[in-house]
Amino acid sequence: MRTPPGGISTDWAKYGIYFNTLTLGYFRTPLNKTLSEDPDFTDWLEKHTPAGRLGKVEELVDTAVYLSSDAASFLKRQMIFVDGGLISRV
Repeated sequence: MRTPPGGISTDWAKYGIYFNTLTLGYFRTPLNKTLSEDPDFTDWLEKHTPAGRLGKVEELVDTAVYLSSDAASFLKRQMIFVDGGLISRV
């Protein structure tokens, strides 16, 4: 998922609505239990992700909370990669 085009982001900014996107890597969740327990996949992930592991849901939640806080009030139309560095290696 990408952030909306600049025009949409600009139009909504006057209402205090800003578009930022969380771009996710692999997280250990009940939905991907089969994948996260597959040794071939986890071996590949450990070799190709600088973090060397799947993410923890708490790490994703912390980033989402930050984006919804006043601390991120000047962060506009950004793609935030929460992927353990995977995108830098692919």
